[in-house]
Amino acid sequence: MAQDGVFSPESFVERYNFDLCNDLGNLLNRTVSMVNKYFKGNIPIYNGLKNDVDEELEKNTLQQIDKIEMLIEKFDFASALSEMWALISRTNKYIDETTPWVLEKNGENEKLQSCMYHLIENLRKIGILLIPFMTKTSEKIFKQIGIEESKLKTWESLKQYDIIPNDIKVIEKGEPLFMRLDVEKEVEYIKEGMKH
Repeated sequence: MAQDGVFSPESFVERYNFDLCNDLGNLLNRTVSMVNKYFKGNIPIYNGLKNDVDEELEKNTLQQIDKIEMLIEKFDFASALSEMWALISRTNKYIDETTPWVLEKNGENEKLQSCMYHLIENLRKIGILLIPFMTKTSEKIFKQIGIEESKLKTWESLKQYDIIPNDIKVIEKGEPLFMRLDVEKEVEYIKEGMKH
């Protein structure tokens, strides 16, 4: 959020614009588009570790969840958000590592299923991790990836990787997840809030 973990309104707005609009919004849009394109909007069922990087992604994700939990417990929200964006970046990288468009072209359906499931599952986890910070954003994520059951939105379900049922349908991507903030206006708003 800012140097040495110190919060500043300017750094928050800058981080929101760059990281949320670009990284998370892009991850969500790409994933929803691909599930619609390759599986007619139906989330494939978890079928294990079919791609070379699946296991590493799962391990990294669980490690990030542990870090984020620990930082939230310490009320170190700036560092918790930094670790969250590390998880979002890692999940975006997973798309480039698995190249789902190549898997589809080569008819590697099991690998493609695994890829789409892991992307949706990581978005579900990211949605849960964002609840303490941005509840409305979390709900937008859940809506776009078809997660409605409350048990799939609980903190307790974060460590599980195979609980999304295969009858869930993602929605066609709608409006952008995040609208870019007006920097000056938002900085003033945050500064006002910090006075109270």
